[in-house]
Amino acid sequence: MEKIKIGIVGATGYAGAELVRLLLNHPNAEITAVSSISFEGQNIADIYPNLKKVCEMTLGNTELMPDCCDVIFAALPSGLSEELALQCAGKCVIIDLGADFRLHDQGTYEKWYGKNYKSPELHTKSVYSLPELYREQTKNCDVIGNPGCYPTSVALGMMPALRSGCVSTDGIIVDSKSGVTGAGRSLTQGTHYPDTNEAFAAYKAGAHRHTPEIEQTLSDIAGKNVKITFVPHLLPVNRGIESTIYARLIKDITLAELHEIYEKAYENEYFVRVEPMNKYANIKNVRCSNFCDISLHLDTHTNTLIISSCIDNMVKGAAGQAIQNMNIRFSLPETTGLTDVPPAF
Repeated sequence: MEKIKIGIVGATGYAGAELVRLLLNHPNAEITAVSSISFEGQNIADIYPNLKKVCEMTLGNTELMPDCCDVIFAALPSGLSEELALQCAGKCVIIDLGADFRLHDQGTYEKWYGKNYKSPELHTKSVYSLPELYREQTKNCDVIGNPGCYPTSVALGMMPALRSGCVSTDGIIVDSKSGVTGAGRSLTQGTHYPDTNEAFAAYKAGAHRHTPEIEQTLSDIAGKNVKITFVPHLLPVNRGIESTIYARLIKDITLAELHEIYEKAYENEYFVRVEPMNKYANIKNVRCSNFCDISLHLDTHTNTLIISSCIDNMVKGAAGQAIQNMNIRFSLPETTGLTDVPPAF
């Protein structure tokens, strides 16, 4: 098979750099172009020294990418990928790691991101693709919206419980914690080392932009409108997300029965691992991998199901999942290029 020619827009952001790292080991992919507004004309290995002797490409612009690439990964802030997708139309596939193609409703996007769709018609041709839920729609689509990191951990954590009808769709609480890379490469006071090290705090409680995406996916799974209380926190670690989800049980069911439901739901999903009974999911065990680890716990005092869902926010929450989507789109095994084992320490 001829290798898939890859372009990466925003290659010097954390998600873009992670795409480079992972795609260099993809047997069916070849990175042919990388771009960066901030570092245009420089060697990417000068920005990320870990790439020396491995990838020493000059960071160019995006103008020629649609004509020389089979797929473009857009690792850009919200509002910038839509125009690029229009340039790619009829030429190549675009996989957007930003928010431009995540929300179905333009009004919701405007409310949470303060921007309008420039081409509403283009959005009717796109697909929001969390692979374990929407792979069939992805197989023939040329505009793919890659899910956010928090929404990925929550959707995978909640899917079996919602589909089984054993939990209420009212009063769901999502308590998530993310590593600092989730805030992006640009430095802010809140991610400055003295403020982050040995610190732990909530942020954007009840007002995080991932809220409508989480609700959209959970509503789709449940077949009814779902609203959540979502509170993210910043962990003083580089990478990883742990989402603890609380949902009230509405069926008389044991933890062992719930565990069986989850194991059956994910028995054919390589990247989702259900922890054994009485074990806890841990971000350490998914680090640098495309895995999502899920553990289940039951508070019998309040009849509440407690779900712990862990991913690496840079891999399953961003670059790895984008490559998984590329694999689906180009009819490759989903695990291709994504079988690295998480380090033990």
